[in-house]
Amino acid sequence: MIGVKLNPAAFLQHVADLTRKLDAAQVQALGNAVAECYSRDATVFIIGNGGSGSNASHLAEDLAKGSLRRADFDDPTVRRLRVISLTDCTPAILAWGNDEGYDRIFLEQLKNLARPGDLLIAISGSGNSPNILRAVEWSNSRGVKTFGITGYDGGKLKGMAGGGLHVDSWDMGVVESLHLIAFHWVVDDMHRRIGLRDVPQSEVVVDARLGV
Repeated sequence: MIGVKLNPAAFLQHVADLTRKLDAAQVQALGNAVAECYSRDATVFIIGNGGSGSNASHLAEDLAKGSLRRADFDDPTVRRLRVISLTDCTPAILAWGNDEGYDRIFLEQLKNLARPGDLLIAISGSGNSPNILRAVEWSNSRGVKTFGITGYDGGKLKGMAGGGLHVDSWDMGVVESLHLIAFHWVVDDMHRRIGLRDVPQSEVVVDARLGV
């Protein structure tokens, strides 16, 4: 917990330095993976524990709604992104966790829902959460594409997932915060691809006055 040792100014500077060190190519790769899934009408699944579980829910909600314009909400011709966070069905998590073990809570949900060509975004600050690793291992063996979101040294997940985004920090709060920054860019990118699909890309301007 780096904030224990730093005042607010120093803490914010530390976070800013780490943000600048993020690999933009990895952030772009995550955006491309989601967009490629959308192009095939495949499903994006997102998993995580604790704060990463909250980020999984946040990302799923933002991708589902934030990729659209208000004008799209009632337009039946607009195809939406298929996305779901597996952290959100409490009864399923409790049933599998209580009866068969917490390491199966995501794996077993994927067995019900996932198909080859879908995408699993697996978030683990340490990269070593057993339930995350089991879900990724199963997905890799079933043709479900995997993308690992990690911190610390990346753990086992960094080398196991097909793609990855890594935050080089051992502070879990900072790792989770930087993950969310990257996720918000991915949401914006999907809004560009879906919500602004009819606008020539040369005319897409990053400006709050657009009202999008």
